Amino acid sequence: MSLHMHEYDEQLTSLVFDHLRNRLRRNPVELDCPAPGENVASQLEGILCPGGNDPEYVLKLYNRELMRTVVSADSPRYLSFIPCAPTKAAQLGEMLVSADSLQGIFWMEAAGAIVAENQVLRLIADQAKLPETAGGCFVTGGSAANLSALVVARDTARRRLGLPVSARFRVAVSEETHSSVTNSLNIICAEKLVVPTDDHRLTGEALRAALEADNDPAPVIAVVGTAGTTNAGLIDDLSGIARVAKANDMWFHVDGAYGGAGLFAPTVRQRFAGIECVDSFVVDPHKWLFAPFDCAALIYRNPQLAKSVHTQAGPYLDLVQAAENSPEWNPPDYAYHLTRSACGLPLWFSLAVHGIDAYREAIESGIALAKAAADLIRDEYKYLEVIREPELSCLIYRRPGWTATEYRRWSRRLLADQVGFVVPTSWEGEVVTRLAFLHPGTTLEMIREILDSMREAPA
Repeated sequence: MSLHMHEYDEQLTSLVFDHLRNRLRRNPVELDCPAPGENVASQLEGILCPGGNDPEYVLKLYNRELMRTVVSADSPRYLSFIPCAPTKAAQLGEMLVSADSLQGIFWMEAAGAIVAENQVLRLIADQAKLPETAGGCFVTGGSAANLSALVVARDTARRRLGLPVSARFRVAVSEETHSSVTNSLNIICAEKLVVPTDDHRLTGEALRAALEADNDPAPVIAVVGTAGTTNAGLIDDLSGIARVAKANDMWFHVDGAYGGAGLFAPTVRQRFAGIECVDSFVVDPHKWLFAPFDCAALIYRNPQLAKSVHTQAGPYLDLVQAAENSPEWNPPDYAYHLTRSACGLPLWFSLAVHGIDAYREAIESGIALAKAAADLIRDEYKYLEVIREPELSCLIYRRPGWTATEYRRWSRRLLADQVGFVVPTSWEGEVVTRLAFLHPGTTLEMIREILDSMREAPA
């Protein structure tokens, strides 16, 4: 009787396709004001039952109880954290991947998907001016990519230095380094050498000074630079860091999860100078390259080093291992995962449909809007202050005199009124706020609405 679960269901298919068409037609996508989530569990109680439920009822429950508790990250009014603004083509590409049950694990069973993903990885590597031999794989996000790369950095250093598994070692980071890097270092039992920043960015000079002043016998085996901090969109001194890393035989990893997409933008490309020297690099297309969740590109200068670390062994895996100098490419050889979806295919599909120039234009629009918003605040909103000039597409500003409570009240009201999703952040110990511009559909008029709403303290 269980076979019916795998049979075509016309009613269910029509219901879902109608829902998808309606969702894709929304232009612009509304934020959707999330209802309180406290009662969702009670509304879903009993839905997972022995006999199942009518498909129409289940979809209505999804619309009424699940969707309404989630802010639409693909709305042009979603300006907090780092939004996800997938193109319609990328969303449809994800549907294709799901409906066709495509996976991207081993070459012998997924060659086409892997070739397409590798085309996108090559495109990104070319923007960073990495050698033709560079390569890697797609993983679920920047956290997975940072962890996988730092495992390779650790094991490569252990082999080079002859370190036992129990040996202490350290990785140089700045206080602006993303929390996922700290978490990755905890997982791989690495200690941090925290290097002071110069105006919130890690520089080669600061790294050199920290190493020279360091008396700890535990080796510093790697350094992590950032290409686009999440809070302010700042790019470290990648060229200076690269020189110091090379002089000290340190692995150079760059976390460009958000900002790495700026490599496609001619107006800011020079700020990434030095990224061509990385040993590993990550950029999340589900951020500023308009792909759906979960999609992160992890690229190595020398993927063979990653392969020597991450390749898994087992009787059931012997057949899938690629021979030396074979064109075959197994993504599990380059990160800690084994089973994986072909999460790079929706991006490939959208790039193939729209072309690279459209992506460059869309990324440039976010950069331009951040600058325009900063100018707007300075010219017309004297009760607001720009904290620092936007470097990529994040703008940090303040409403002088407001407390954390007032920022939170304002943020909640803004969402309730469907004007924008903007949450407070902190800068140098002060509660402030920020706008993250990724969606090409975000307009200056939308920004005016947000800025106007800050004129008076919220009740």
